[in-house]
Amino acid sequence: MTSHVPEATDEDRTTGEETESGHTRPGRVVVGIDGSNASHEALRQSAHLARELGYDVEAIAVWTSTPVTLGGVYLDLQWDPAEDANRALDTAVGAVFPAGRPAWCKLTLREGRPAEELVEAARGAAMLVVGRRGHGGGLAALLLGSVSSACVSHAHCPVLVVPAEGQ
Repeated sequence: MTSHVPEATDEDRTTGEETESGHTRPGRVVVGIDGSNASHEALRQSAHLARELGYDVEAIAVWTSTPVTLGGVYLDLQWDPAEDANRALDTAVGAVFPAGRPAWCKLTLREGRPAEELVEAARGAAMLVVGRRGHGGGLAALLLGSVSSACVSHAHCPVLVVPAEGQ
């Protein structure tokens, strides 16, 4: 069952650099968005918590620019990872707030490694919320690594790990 969170007014999208001064403000829930259904559910849960507690939500998508090589030659694939991250934010917000993003929900794009950026962004936050993509656990989880596991291990605030709806 998909639920939606009531909407309010729109606010401009910012970059991580512009939000540094807000990173120590209490009453803020940070949520990682990667385009997965689990991250949509994480945003939905963050919004419910924030609304009940009177907190703000900062939805963050992290992108990494990884050069692609073939036989030692760098390929120009005309791919924009920042645009993909931006699209992931827009899609998640559209799924959770179909009538429009509330003023208390800020969108942020950051470049870097997802776990490191989320942990840093959540410094001083009341909570960090991330989705669990469910790689199956066991050896596969150890070999693949996990943003949610890294966040749980290194965050300076409580971390809520949310499975995708129906998992």
